[in-house]
Amino acid sequence: QVQLVESGGGLVQAGGSLRLSCAASGRTFSSYAMGWFRQAPGKEREFVAGINWSGVSTYYADSVKGRFTISRDNAKNTVYLQMNSLKPEDTAVYYCAATLRTNWYLSRSRTAMYDDWGQGTQVTVSS
Repeated sequence: QVQLVESGGGLVQAGGSLRLSCAASGRTFSSYAMGWFRQAPGKEREFVAGINWSGVSTYYADSVKGRFTISRDNAKNTVYLQMNSLKPEDTAVYYCAATLRTNWYLSRSRTAMYDDWGQGTQVTVSS
């Protein structure tokens, strides 16, 4: 089990940028694949981006491809989500999640593939 704490959310104008961080506890962070999800009011939690344990393989939802970048620093036990060209429809609570499942990437958009979740950080994009 790993404990996750997100930070970096806030209020930004459309077209602006934010960088989210997710700090993990535990010595085995580098064994986990990580994902970012978001949930807007009245909507289901949706996959945003994922990254494998080494950082070599990354995956994105079509809605954020080309605007968001996921990365990780295993020495700092942290995963990041750089968000550029933000749009009002990006407004949501953003969650990071961790998984040890070997084939997580095959169903990476499913919340059930992840075993540990952070508490979330609010991102609000004004028009």
